Amino acid sequence: MIDSRTNRLISGFFKYLVLVLGAVMVIVPILWMCSTAFKTEQETIQIPPNWIPEQFTTEAFSRLWSEYPFISYFRNSIIIVFGSMIISTIISCFAGYGVTRFNFKGKGSFLTFILVTQMFPSIMLLIPYYKILSIYHLNNTYLGMILVYTSFTIPFCTWMMVGFFKSIPLEVDEAAIIDGCSRLKVFFRIILPLTLPGIAAAAIYSFNTSWNEYMFAQILINDPGLKTVPVGIAELNGQYKILWNDMMAASLISSIPLVLLFLFFQRSFISSLTAGAVKQ
Repeated sequence: MIDSRTNRLISGFFKYLVLVLGAVMVIVPILWMCSTAFKTEQETIQIPPNWIPEQFTTEAFSRLWSEYPFISYFRNSIIIVFGSMIISTIISCFAGYGVTRFNFKGKGSFLTFILVTQMFPSIMLLIPYYKILSIYHLNNTYLGMILVYTSFTIPFCTWMMVGFFKSIPLEVDEAAIIDGCSRLKVFFRIILPLTLPGIAAAAIYSFNTSWNEYMFAQILINDPGLKTVPVGIAELNGQYKILWNDMMAASLISSIPLVLLFLFFQRSFISSLTAGAVKQ
């Protein structure tokens, strides 16, 4: 009895220790980013470094809007990210519903193909994307980047929605059809309201992936007026020196939309993960 209780205590201690270490690894860089954003340039290279700035200043934030075109970067990111999020969410909803509600030839191959597309590294797609955009004259355009981001967010969003639609019994559709609803009415009026948590999760994933994407935006966009936030932050890394306070201030501001998104849709996001993971 004593040994069993001791084993549980030791097991619980190590579990909490792992959780605390994981939390520290996540929180400490965020706290350091916040601290550096409010330091002066001289204090960012001070040795030993200070966790709390000796002189709190917002000059780094002021420079972002006065000396750098960060308003343009944010506008570009918002247009591209919201465009790709809306398109990928709509397509994944239709695809998830069709796969779970209809039997058609090649359905298994279709799902396998979607899954296989996630197995290749993104760098392999860079040249084909560039070639396609060049052929259709979509280089340095919002539409071109929206299509690129949509192409690599749709597969995972579709798999997420498939798992969620599977948790909704087919009897719901059958009952609505018996009452006189068409397939479209069943989808829009009955099934979609039940899948709002899953839609929120797919939208959050698409937004997060597109908002943080750097490689494609850096290479496929040559027009300085169309650059996105990640590219703008990277360009703060100068050839001869790095303004760490400016870079941390930009990173802090760029993280605000993601934090707000998770705060507003946290309940729906968690609900969608649990509902989509249960097979009925």
